Amino acid sequence: MRDVQGVIDRLGLLQIDSVNVLARAHLMPLFSRLGPYDVTLLDRAAGRAPRRLVETWAHVASFVAPETYRLLAWRRRQFATEAWGSISGVALSHSEVVAQVRALVTDRGPVTAREISGIFEADHPRTHTEWGWNWTVAKKALEFLFFTGEVAVARRNASFERCYDLTERVLPPAVLRVDPVDDETAVRALLEIGARAHGVGTLRCFQDYFRLKLRPARVALAELVEEGTLIPVEVDGWAERTYVHRAAPRSRRVTQSALLSPFDPLVFERNRLECLFGLRYRIEIYVPAAQRVYGYYVLPFLEGERMTARVDLKADRAAGRLCVQSAHSEPCRGAETPALLAAELRIMARWLGLGGIWVAPVGDLAGPLAAEIASAT
Repeated sequence: MRDVQGVIDRLGLLQIDSVNVLARAHLMPLFSRLGPYDVTLLDRAAGRAPRRLVETWAHVASFVAPETYRLLAWRRRQFATEAWGSISGVALSHSEVVAQVRALVTDRGPVTAREISGIFEADHPRTHTEWGWNWTVAKKALEFLFFTGEVAVARRNASFERCYDLTERVLPPAVLRVDPVDDETAVRALLEIGARAHGVGTLRCFQDYFRLKLRPARVALAELVEEGTLIPVEVDGWAERTYVHRAAPRSRRVTQSALLSPFDPLVFERNRLECLFGLRYRIEIYVPAAQRVYGYYVLPFLEGERMTARVDLKADRAAGRLCVQSAHSEPCRGAETPALLAAELRIMARWLGLGGIWVAPVGDLAGPLAAEIASAT
């Protein structure tokens, strides 16, 4: 747990996503940095008091430290402009349902959205006429209460459903007792968390980490520069004004390798990824299959200080194998890349409880990678 906490402290947030083709999005950043850790440590951190992580809208839906949850209070207050329409409008269009859902969570929490929706099904059935998720009115009311901070996520169940409870029963008492901070102080603290996680980057990098608005982020950046927390620097090949956090670690050489999920904080800001590593990347999950260039769930491979490859991975749990559906080289691929990538894939397969690795003959790196995998079996 000490190692897990160290990554949480360094990154500041873990993005949550429902795609489970390989592993849940929030699990992967720790694997990339720690190797095959025990994922139940994260369940414990977010689902058992005193919680080290709580869910909220940060980058998007994310796990953050309870102390960081406090810093996002301004977003919860500004739900009319910060939340999407189906959520922000439910307090006016269905105020009675919101009140009833609030009372149900108070009496029965922790409770899932499915359980809440079932109670209101007769009066407010699910519709199938809207684009998107077609949430029930009860689900919208529950999400409104979650967005505004009246309820929080006590844990996730075995189906990865949120189990909602009153926020005062979820947050650690020590956090609840702390006085609120003003909006400007909160934005400055959030921008610093983003800067510390990046080490070096631009205002856009730091601002995007918690999806801050440009004007208050620009003011916060100027204050952080003035106090010496952020130091202006020049980065070769990066035309934008860049800054380094004064606590950023200095290393003469990096030799570790890691597979990075599409939702890894290192991959959040695409322009930074291209300027620092020469990797032009986009998530192709929502691209029609025939138009994908690299695949559905593509992970960049970080080899030391270079992005040398990318692989489209899938955990075939029924067959008990890790599927490499495509493997492509990047221009800086080295002679050791196939062997290093194969070693990382073997570690991942064991971590996921999969017995073998299958490589499809797709991409210029597929052949050398398949040969490395075969040589070790």
